[in-house]
Amino acid sequence: MPNRTVLISGASIAGPALAFWLGRCGYAVTVVERAPDLRLGGQAVDFKGEVHRKVLERMGILDDVLDRQTGKTDLLIVDERDRHLATIPGEFVGGDVEILRGDLTEILYRRTADSCEYLFGDSVAALVDTESGVEVTFEKSDARRFDLVFGADGIHSAVRRHRFGPEDEFVRFLGYYYAVVGTTGSASDASPDRERGTGLMYNEPGRMAVVGGPKAPELFVFASDRVEYDRGDVTQQKRMLTTAYADAGWRVPRLLAHLDDAPDFYLDSIARVETDTYTAGRVALVGDAAYGNTLGGFGTGLALVGAYVLAGELAAADGDHRVAFGRYNEQMLGYAKIARRGSAGPFLAPKSAIRIRLRNWTFKSKALFGLMMKLTDSFATDIDLQDYPALRSAGCAGDVDHP
Repeated sequence: MPNRTVLISGASIAGPALAFWLGRCGYAVTVVERAPDLRLGGQAVDFKGEVHRKVLERMGILDDVLDRQTGKTDLLIVDERDRHLATIPGEFVGGDVEILRGDLTEILYRRTADSCEYLFGDSVAALVDTESGVEVTFEKSDARRFDLVFGADGIHSAVRRHRFGPEDEFVRFLGYYYAVVGTTGSASDASPDRERGTGLMYNEPGRMAVVGGPKAPELFVFASDRVEYDRGDVTQQKRMLTTAYADAGWRVPRLLAHLDDAPDFYLDSIARVETDTYTAGRVALVGDAAYGNTLGGFGTGLALVGAYVLAGELAAADGDHRVAFGRYNEQMLGYAKIARRGSAGPFLAPKSAIRIRLRNWTFKSKALFGLMMKLTDSFATDIDLQDYPALRSAGCAGDVDHP
C-alpha cells in the first residue's frame, strides 16, 4: 500500500474522525495538536439528517453520542424589559442530535488513542511537499517525513497557510465578531430560564447577547470593521468585547462585569473559507480548514462527512492520493457549497431595528419557519454518501507500524 504514514494536524473533531478511519485501514497515523491537552470545553455542536446519522452509525459512535446529547433548548427572543418577542425552537438551533463539542472530541479520542500517535503541545512549523513525501518541521518535536499530511486544524489552519498560501487569500472576514463566554455570574443570572430548558436572546442593531442558550452559557455577536488583535491575548480580547458593548442595555452590563471570572473565553471573527480545492500535492484539508463557516450550523456534520469521504476515497484508490484527492474534491465541493454562501452575522445580529423585527417575524410564521427547516434539511443531506466496503472492517489495508 502506498502512502503508509500520515500526519493529521488538529485534534478537535475532523482530525480524530479522520484518524479513526485511516487507523482502521491500517495507516500509521500521527495527530499533532497545539493545545497541551485534549480540549474538552466549548460550545454545543449538532448533527442533522440521514447523512450525518449514517456516518455516526458507520463509525459505531451513534449510541455514545445519543447517551451524551444535550437537551433541546428553546431560545426566547426578548426586549430590554425581558418581554417575549419570539421563540427560536430548539430543533432549529440544535438539529436532530446536539452534543457538547468537548464530549464529542472525547468520544473520538477514546476510539483512536490506542491506534494513533498523539503529539500534544506542538504544531506544524513548516512543511515541504515533494514527489515522494512531505518533510514536516514541528515547533518542538524533531522533523519527520510523512507520506501524506492532512490539515484538520480549523479556520486558521497552519497546514493551509504553509502549503496553500497566506490566510487572507482563503479566509473572508464577514463583518462580525463573536465571543463565547462561561462565567460564574451568568449561571445565576439565567438560572430560572435554564430550569425550563430555555435561553434568552437580546438584540440591538448590530449586536446580540444570549444567556443560557443552547450553544454556550453566554454568546455575543456584534458587527464591526476588521480589528487587528492578538489571538493569544485574552485580556485584549475581553477589552474588545467590552468596548463593542459599552453602551448596551438589558443584562449586558452585568454580564460584562463577570468577564474576569470566566473559566472559558473565546473570541474570533465570523468568517468563511473560500477555495476551489481542498488538496495540493500530498496535502489535503478537512473540516473547518477546508470548508469552515463560523456559526454556520453545518461545520461539525461537514467535518465528519468530509473525514469519511476522504478516508473512503483513499481506501477505494488503494492509497493513490492523486486519484483519491480528485474524488474527494469533487464530492465535497458540492456538499460544502452551503459553507461558501451564508453568513450567520446578519441573522444573529441584524444591523437595523426593522431587520431585527423581520427576523423575529420569521419565527412567528409557521410557513416561513417550515421553509427554513426544509432548506436546512436539504443542505445537510445533499450528498450521495458512498458505502466504502474497505472501511467496514479493521485492518482493511493491512496493519503498519509507526515510524
